[in-house]
Amino acid sequence: MCAVLQGQKQDGLSKTAKTAILEQLDRLLASPYFSHSRRFPNFLRFVVEHTLAGDVEDIKERTLGIEIFGKEADYDTAADPIVRVTAAEIRKRVAQYYQDSAHNEELRITLPSGSYIPQFHSPKGAHLFGLPEIDPVLAESAEHTLRPESHTPRHFPWRITAAVAAAGLLVAGSLFLWQRTHRSAFDVFWQPLLATNEPVLLCIADQLEYSEIALRDAAQPTHQIVLKDSLTAVVIDDLNATIKMAGILQSSGKQYSLKGEGATTMDDLRHGPTIFLGAFDNAWTLRLTNPLRYHFANDADMTHLWIVDSTTPGPSRWVVDRGVQMATNNYRDYAIMARFTDSNTGKLAIVVAGIGRGGTRAAGEFLTDRTKLSQLMRAAQAAGDKKNMEVVLSTQIIDGEPGSPKLEATYFW
Repeated sequence: MCAVLQGQKQDGLSKTAKTAILEQLDRLLASPYFSHSRRFPNFLRFVVEHTLAGDVEDIKERTLGIEIFGKEADYDTAADPIVRVTAAEIRKRVAQYYQDSAHNEELRITLPSGSYIPQFHSPKGAHLFGLPEIDPVLAESAEHTLRPESHTPRHFPWRITAAVAAAGLLVAGSLFLWQRTHRSAFDVFWQPLLATNEPVLLCIADQLEYSEIALRDAAQPTHQIVLKDSLTAVVIDDLNATIKMAGILQSSGKQYSLKGEGATTMDDLRHGPTIFLGAFDNAWTLRLTNPLRYHFANDADMTHLWIVDSTTPGPSRWVVDRGVQMATNNYRDYAIMARFTDSNTGKLAIVVAGIGRGGTRAAGEFLTDRTKLSQLMRAAQAAGDKKNMEVVLSTQIIDGEPGSPKLEATYFW
């Protein structure tokens, strides 16, 4: 039986096994989890083909950055996580592919955590081409990997949003229930909102894009019928952050409501705390943050969007070039996250807003991650534990997917 192929010689692999692995690679890359991307397939094909050729010495972070992403030979791998972020996303997509029961009998290609060298296995209970069975730990990990959201349509009608959000509440709610048993930075940040007796409003960006809707025939689901309609839609990256915020409220027993920014009035904001999601497609966010130290700005043609530090003259370093964003879908996005009492309403306001959609998603991740909030709380303690805070975050967007959020600047008052 052939040994697992991580970091070992490939002399024991038969030509038939190698052919079968390459055929499986083609099936994997033809699936929806990879077919809509350029870099994910290039990355996975590179590491698989070099492993089969026995060239594992070429499968290193710097080499991958140079060969796949066109980086300079001396680029700083610590400052540029593009290889690590891409590998993490590939692991999720591969796991989701094999989670489908239709692929139970197929040869397995996996990318172990902490390595860029793939492994090849037979499915559990089978012995294909002399390959070892899939490790039960790897199989169980695949079963619990969530489906990547990048394959969901970019906009959801409101009637669909509720069903998606309900599923997300279970995940975010479980996380919060564990965290609330530990007095942590997570509790410290959210307590001012959760301790109030007033209902919370989620004010989210909306887009009036749909004048028709395609419905499927119940007797023949492959047949679609297009009907005239008027639908308010939500950007999927904003929906991701909305689900995280709603999960926190739901699991703590907080009453809350959800409104699009176009339907939100000043009277709504006076009834209780509000969480504002989205920036350039949410007028309330722009109004609310405009007097703050960090706020959003743009040129007349909306070709460049940025975050201003009102205490620092000169050009901002937190800029998104829309031309680059639209042409490549690979850029650095920025977001504002804030918690403060709005002087106009006297109510607590929380802002979760990116320049681009990935920035909003990254801000939502930051606010529901205990480790990341610990960084913020340490900065707050050093500033004297003031109640109001504003943060600038950044995240690397690769093929439209945000990486881990990073603290750029903080301000407390």
